[in-house]
Amino acid sequence: MKIITLSPETFQEYASRHRYRNFYQTVAYGNTMKTNGYDIHYLGFIDENENLLGASLVIFKEVFMNYKVAYAPRGMLFDYGNMTLLQELMTKLKKLLAKQGFMYLKIDPYISLNIRKKDGTILNNNVEAGIILENLKAAGFQYHGNNLFFENAKPRFEAVVTLQKDIKQIFQLFDKRTRYKIKKAKRNGIEVYQGDEKDIEAFYEFVKRKHTKKLSYYQDFYKNFQENATIYLAKLNTEKFVIQSKKMYEKEMERNESLNKKMQDLKITGKKKRTFLNEKMESDKLLNHYKNNLIWATKLLKEHPNSFIVGSSLCLTYDNATYMIIEGFHPKYKELNSNYLIKWKIIEDAKEKNHKYVNFNGVVGNFDETGKYKGLNEMKLGYHAVITEFIGEFDFIINGIPYNLYRNLNKEKTKPMK
Repeated sequence: MKIITLSPETFQEYASRHRYRNFYQTVAYGNTMKTNGYDIHYLGFIDENENLLGASLVIFKEVFMNYKVAYAPRGMLFDYGNMTLLQELMTKLKKLLAKQGFMYLKIDPYISLNIRKKDGTILNNNVEAGIILENLKAAGFQYHGNNLFFENAKPRFEAVVTLQKDIKQIFQLFDKRTRYKIKKAKRNGIEVYQGDEKDIEAFYEFVKRKHTKKLSYYQDFYKNFQENATIYLAKLNTEKFVIQSKKMYEKEMERNESLNKKMQDLKITGKKKRTFLNEKMESDKLLNHYKNNLIWATKLLKEHPNSFIVGSSLCLTYDNATYMIIEGFHPKYKELNSNYLIKWKIIEDAKEKNHKYVNFNGVVGNFDETGKYKGLNEMKLGYHAVITEFIGEFDFIINGIPYNLYRNLNKEKTKPMK
């Protein structure tokens, strides 16, 4: 086996046909990382007849004492089930990378371990995954383990909504809470539309607090993936919000007055009167809520008579599926549920394109989660999503001394490149 440098064209042609193909192992992603502080390499692994046995985009940078770290995002594209070939590859790759001053190579192959229900119950497991895991360990990879949260470069658990049924059936399969929030967002005047390149800055305002990626990263991402990238924006139509808030307030006012009259009726006594009393107390709370909502909506209409953006999302079409890269919303307007309506719009558009599924990106693997990720899981899994659990992340150590020193001096820096 030989390790060679591939042209971007040759790599792309091979990668697009591989069983583990994914959008991170593409020239478009490589170009994005290249303009955002990383060097890139397209490696090819060939046999004696110069047939490609595998390939990988590798991104790298110098980080410590002139040593470099390398990462094959959702790669390498290789037959991990062939132990002999894998060991031969890693022996030769270690020699090559050692000469070039690398400390380690990180991989997180696009290989599923299990498909799970939203409660964590296993629906299907990949029988090959166990063999692959043992082969990787035997070839010298250090396994990061079955971690449950967001310790890795890419999520180990992702929420996937399949699109085999018609769109009405898909909607009815959502959790009751999810359907309610989608409808509520529409009633309150949230409107979702697709943006374009000029809207990237507006989109970025809602996601910039979630990580350290700069605006330029998303501009480059959008440019490199071209027509396959889509920006979704949710705006609040403030006039509709006022109309709906007024309608809800007036409707509850009528109900409250009716209940008040019944409370004054001396003929109504006992259990029935207690029932009316409980309803009246509940109505009083709702009436106060709707009143405050109307005041808020009226204030927003004065400040934003032509509507304004409250949330956004970036999606990517790849291999007949839709992937949500990232989303965000203004926390001040959380109760308007723009993020729920955006996801529904993403699903509708993907169904119209005859896509196989929508991938809503990362969730956590602790299905009894009651901490800060509880809302994240409930929101994404509420769309009748199943969970793809990936095999995980591995480090192949090239030079142990600087690697260990680097990790000990600053554990934060050992977090993989994204």
